Amino acid sequence: MYRIGVDLGGTNIASGVVNEQNEIIGRGKVKTRAPRPAPEIFDSIRESVALAVADAGISMDDVVSVGIGTPGSVNKDTGEIEFSNNLQFNNVPAKEMLEARLHKPVYLENDANCAALGEQVAGCGNGVSDFVAVTLGTGVGSGIIIGGKIIRGHNFCGGEMGHMVINVDGIQCNCGRKGCWEKYASATALVSQAIEAMQANKASLLWQTCEGDLNKVEGKTIFDALDLGDATAKEVVDRYLYYVSVGITNIVNALQPEIICVGGGISGQGEKILRPIRAYVNAEHYSIHSKKQTQILPAALGNDAGIIGAALLDE
Repeated sequence: MYRIGVDLGGTNIASGVVNEQNEIIGRGKVKTRAPRPAPEIFDSIRESVALAVADAGISMDDVVSVGIGTPGSVNKDTGEIEFSNNLQFNNVPAKEMLEARLHKPVYLENDANCAALGEQVAGCGNGVSDFVAVTLGTGVGSGIIIGGKIIRGHNFCGGEMGHMVINVDGIQCNCGRKGCWEKYASATALVSQAIEAMQANKASLLWQTCEGDLNKVEGKTIFDALDLGDATAKEVVDRYLYYVSVGITNIVNALQPEIICVGGGISGQGEKILRPIRAYVNAEHYSIHSKKQTQILPAALGNDAGIIGAALLDE
């Protein structure tokens, strides 16, 4: 028995055939080319799925269902993508349209929730029932699983931890609020913080690692400068990890999950970032005297988490 998981992103549509051991045995990828009308994007999903099936050496007759992880809010009752700003979707009857194209049961879920489900079942979650996945990327994505169930809220918009405010009247966020966590803790925010520090310190080795081009500043160049012993890079990273830690502490205090999984490209730095995050959280969280503490672990599945999680979806 095989299931197909699809990670519908603003740039790429990545599909995978997933076996009963939660392993991806075939892959397909096409460009999303968003924004486009929903029927065109759904045609591309069908193309991506066909590529994955061919790569796995099976046929659609061997597939029992297709799960789709999409940015935005998904109404599980109607099968609609109610809103996705990245795709410019509003109340799109996605389940109906995709089932007409794929001729299989189709299940839809928010992409961050799919990544959380994938990690909880087949990654660093070890099957625990209370689990939160945080992705530090262009924004801060999050998926929450409590009691073994994805937390969606009554309007399917729950779990957006990136938009809790950690600095009242702080940096303007594109959600309309000011001071949201993702404006301080995303990979995008780290780059902005580094550029600001570079402009104030022309002698920093941050200029060397990006070859003097601010357009080339990224997470890797910042940590490269840190590894070279640059004081400015250390200040930037320390401050950034402080912001990350504040948000993670809030999650611990609010939910007390067994595991918080940290993903995104920056998580590749491993203990270099996780050790100081744990130190801050352990000193600041409310349940400091409890015998049971939240573990903060690196994501294990990388970009595959969303595909595997989508494949695991059912009613």
